[in-house]
Amino acid sequence: MSKIFDSLHHVCIVVRDIEVAEAYYESVGVGPWMDYPPLVDYVELDVPSHEGFMTMKYRYCNISNMQIQLCQPGAGSPQAEFLETHGEGVFHMGFEVPNADAAEATAVSNGVDVWMKGRRTDGSGFTYFKTPAAGVTLEIRQSQK
Repeated sequence: MSKIFDSLHHVCIVVRDIEVAEAYYESVGVGPWMDYPPLVDYVELDVPSHEGFMTMKYRYCNISNMQIQLCQPGAGSPQAEFLETHGEGVFHMGFEVPNADAAEATAVSNGVDVWMKGRRTDGSGFTYFKTPAAGVTLEIRQSQK
């Protein structure tokens, strides 16, 4: 079985107020924080709520061994549902892959169902999988070139 969930890239934490969360992290020495690339760059998008996706706020910081992402969800998004049901916390773990489409195909061939996905014009992007038995959503991502 191919190891697509092998190279941890980031942990995404859903928060109610991204500015408050960012300020707290900075107060304990985690930062600097940067804006996530524009969500409108996704030309192929399969998500439960397009509007919910487009209105999310994302910030990230790179620490020595991975990235931390903060997400303030948009209304109607799975992230908003997670926040309402579970409160603030880890929504997903993202794993870097060299080719998102190939990694997605491998996961599907191994019996893992696709939940959401997005691709940019250069083929980079993400796929979230339905992984409730993992206790967290697993995601693969291909970085922009």
